[in-house]
Amino acid sequence: MATRRIPARRLGATAALAAFALHAVATEPQARRALFGDLHVHSALSFDAYSFGVRATPDDAYRYARGEAIDHTLGYAVQLRAGALDFYAVTDHGVYLGALGALNDPDDPLHGHPLAPEIIAKSNPVNPVFEGASIPLAVRSSQRIPGFDAARVMSSAWERTIDAAERHNDPGTFTTFVGYEYTSSPQRGTLHRNVIFAGSEVSPFPFTTVDSPNAENLWRWMDDLRAAGIEALAIPHNSNLSSGLAFERTDWAGRPIDAEYAARRLRNEPLVEVTQVKGSSETHPALSPDDEWAGFEIWAPPGPERAPGSYVRDALRAGLALEAATGVNPYRFGLIGSSDGHNAASPVDEDRYFGKLGRHDGTPGRRGSVPSDPEDTEPVGPSFLSWSAAGLAGVWAEENTRPSIYAALRRREAFATSGPRIQVRFFAGYGYGEALADAADAVRRAYADGVPMGGELRLAGGTPDFLVWAVRDPNEAALQRVQVVKGGMADGETHERVFDAFCSDGLAPDPETHRCPDNGATVDLGDCSPSDGIGASELRGVWRDPTFSAGETAFYYVRVLQNPTCRWSTWDAIRAGVAPAEGAPATIQERAWSSPIWLKP
Repeated sequence: MATRRIPARRLGATAALAAFALHAVATEPQARRALFGDLHVHSALSFDAYSFGVRATPDDAYRYARGEAIDHTLGYAVQLRAGALDFYAVTDHGVYLGALGALNDPDDPLHGHPLAPEIIAKSNPVNPVFEGASIPLAVRSSQRIPGFDAARVMSSAWERTIDAAERHNDPGTFTTFVGYEYTSSPQRGTLHRNVIFAGSEVSPFPFTTVDSPNAENLWRWMDDLRAAGIEALAIPHNSNLSSGLAFERTDWAGRPIDAEYAARRLRNEPLVEVTQVKGSSETHPALSPDDEWAGFEIWAPPGPERAPGSYVRDALRAGLALEAATGVNPYRFGLIGSSDGHNAASPVDEDRYFGKLGRHDGTPGRRGSVPSDPEDTEPVGPSFLSWSAAGLAGVWAEENTRPSIYAALRRREAFATSGPRIQVRFFAGYGYGEALADAADAVRRAYADGVPMGGELRLAGGTPDFLVWAVRDPNEAALQRVQVVKGGMADGETHERVFDAFCSDGLAPDPETHRCPDNGATVDLGDCSPSDGIGASELRGVWRDPTFSAGETAFYYVRVLQNPTCRWSTWDAIRAGVAPAEGAPATIQERAWSSPIWLKP
């Protein structure tokens, strides 16, 4: 196998990042198009996926992303309904990468390790699984296992990860990224990140929680790589499960965040994963009581009291206050979605949902959406019913290549969806005027006279204009409304507000409540058919903030809502001929989120 050594040249981390930016594709920005992918998928190389009976490889994952059918561990085929995605990354857990496969391989020296008989189940010799393997390995995830040859086992698995990404990368048609998951869980809080490398030059070995559970050390490691010519970014996910630790107002040691910390985090984490199978991390009803849509696909133990510090909108607000105190906003991040599928596949289609955890939730009975088969001894997980068929990452890129997509991720011209391939554009500038939305050169002018999502607009006097544009997924329900979410800071306090900007079916937002009237869209729960002829194929226009204040630092992002459709649990129930399961909504409103735009006086 070829080794990928760190190049000898060295630059400062900031200078290296600027140098990388010069390699962005040199075309006019209006040529950018929406591309969709998933940057968070696990294969059998992950210790937990292997313990769930998954044997699919990174190669299988890339075949799935290209539209092919692959086998689920329970024997049926899984396939994307809408066909191939544009980009993909297999992000297996870096900690003990490939270890369980080695433990189970009679030809591998690790098979004789004392840990092997502790966790190998002998009850199924055809397809042995590791009963409870996640527990003993997770306990040891911050320790070194005596006698475990990590350098050999993990290096071999890392080479397999790299080689699969290189083999399936097809510039212009399908893009792969080399990546892995850094899995830190202090105080049982989820502080996980996916590390995505820009190109073929990658680290010789992943930095894992065995090296340090403190993400600040991950960022230092990434800075060192960058200075040596290896570019990567980290994407936090499942902040909703962090128990308030994901977006704290202090560093790891409990000290107030300073400018150095803020700059290092901003440099290494330009994006956050806002939706995936384990729920939405946008906001929580306890944090946003005036937002009627804040309860979308919430799964957040231990409860709302730990919501502060766990959700994206709260972090965006905190970032405004931290910037006022330190001069740097550590939470100036863009938004993407991804799935966290552990079947080497993305379970994003409501009507084809196959779960996340291999054999554990691979049937409706095992995930609790229909009554369990009395002969099925697999226990139903208490959380499975509240998990989501989500999500996807979107970018605006000039071409389907690593340099173009990675540059889009870096500049935060990225967006998230809960699964459908909804396209959303968002710009802020001066002098757009209402006629811009219908102009043939609207996108060119929007770039020329303003900034796109992910950017920062310096206020130049007067109220800025926002160009908002959403296009439905042709394979999904029509759009119901486009909203603009605002967070601001005045007199040392942050606040938020949600505005309906544009409504479907010729309706208009109420000038007092800033809400669209109900468009009357419904779903027939007998067969999941939606209302006919209601909703919009696209919604666009130029919007102005009626509460704008010239002296206020603020952020804005777009949230797009589809008409209601059946949730995956309802699809399961209909196929089984039973009523939808209690404890889960029968319908949902799929959605998309843009990255924010920041306004600074």
